[in-house]
Amino acid sequence: MNTLKRLAAMRSVAGLRQPQDLDNPACVVGADQRCEHALVDQALNERLYAYEQRVRGRFAPIVGLLKTLSALQHELDFAARAQQLAHAQLGYALPDRLLNDAWIGGLDLRALHAHCIFCSFKACIEGAATDQAPWLERMVIDAAFLRSCGYHTVDLSPCADGRLQGLLPFVLRMAPNDAVTVKAYAGALFDVEADVADWTRRELERLSGGLVGAESCNYLKIAVYHYSSSNPCHQGCAAHGSQDHLATTAATAKLDELRAAVDNSFGRGAAPETLLIGMDTDTDAIRVHLPDEQSANCPLRYVESATLFRDTLGLSAPAAREAITRAVSSAARDGGLRPGMRQLVERLLEANLSQIEYVIQHHEGRYADIGHNERFICAGEAMSELQLRNKFYFAHLDTVEEGAPDLDVGIKIFTGLNVSRGLPVPVLVHFHYASRVPGARERAISRCRRVRAAIESRYASLHAQGLLHCQMAVSDQDGSERCTWIDVATVASGH
Repeated sequence: MNTLKRLAAMRSVAGLRQPQDLDNPACVVGADQRCEHALVDQALNERLYAYEQRVRGRFAPIVGLLKTLSALQHELDFAARAQQLAHAQLGYALPDRLLNDAWIGGLDLRALHAHCIFCSFKACIEGAATDQAPWLERMVIDAAFLRSCGYHTVDLSPCADGRLQGLLPFVLRMAPNDAVTVKAYAGALFDVEADVADWTRRELERLSGGLVGAESCNYLKIAVYHYSSSNPCHQGCAAHGSQDHLATTAATAKLDELRAAVDNSFGRGAAPETLLIGMDTDTDAIRVHLPDEQSANCPLRYVESATLFRDTLGLSAPAAREAITRAVSSAARDGGLRPGMRQLVERLLEANLSQIEYVIQHHEGRYADIGHNERFICAGEAMSELQLRNKFYFAHLDTVEEGAPDLDVGIKIFTGLNVSRGLPVPVLVHFHYASRVPGARERAISRCRRVRAAIESRYASLHAQGLLHCQMAVSDQDGSERCTWIDVATVASGH
């Protein structure tokens, strides 16, 4: 760290604001310093860092291995050597057909790259229970806490941007569980009709006694937009042209539309509670907008965790919590907050302080890759088994037609990330099915095939050039089957 940055680090530890530019993150410490904020869970941070290293380690060797194979492809024992290297460095096999035919037309590195991305992702899914167990038990916002706040369901719609993929365990410190659902959309512009259907289903479960202990609880909808504190004009939300005010007002409008839709359909007062959260993808700090007593969301009424971090650094835990309470009360002004909502907002802000320090300790206060660095696009329904920043761009959709805006944003992102370098765009088409429903698996497979065909048709030029590689998979929402490949001939045996 140079002298200028070290000076900035020392001033930041003293609680002084730093200018928001590329060289001075909002919160940073020197290499020989520790913040040791009283409200930070250091043990959880270390467990999350071990998880991050383990997951990233499954993808990191791919490019290096492919470069090695490219240099070896004309050796007589190439296929055998390639498989040995793949098993040693990646832990899985490569498609024999691609290796055996390399001497004829050259090694298809694009197909191998896509294959490795998908198989490394599959390894993350298979190892999720073991990988996540150390940190899952320490999450401070779980189903029991949400019930204590008065919520039987929390439905989050973050932007589909891959930088928000670690939203639950890292940024919000919220445990993935049956009470929490996540559906990402470009720009956080969720489908209101689909959300009304989701609300209706959960309310029916509650009213019929299917949600034990939730008789008096409510449904909470959270929209999460994002922004960049260091490069706001270029690294903000692509769906809104990196214009923060558009991202904020658009998400607010969607929440208002949802409340109006439910009230108009089921009677005034039936609407779910709503909450608006902004996320700085450079530092993982959050901005929590405070709803009023009618759950209306105000873009201008919010509390920022980065400010709280600086203002409470050095305070005791009780004093820091009291400062958070005062900040929330001050921002709420006359709007008022329901006690359960206030409890959740304060916990979200406190929990995020640990993530701010996580980024300080492990990423020098600001991510090196403040922009996109995703590995693939997931289209359809996401799997909660992989929770990590910039691993994939997610487009929630039922059909390509209604999900076209999200897919187009994803393809635009990967045109810069991959296509510009001659690498393909890997697209995983994934849907869940309910094994308790006869024929559900077959219908999910048919759905995968229709979506895959539509994607290849929509981006026909990329597909024709070998720059679009689609893989299909299904998972059982009721059983143990997770991410089973469809059309197994396209992947290595055993994967």
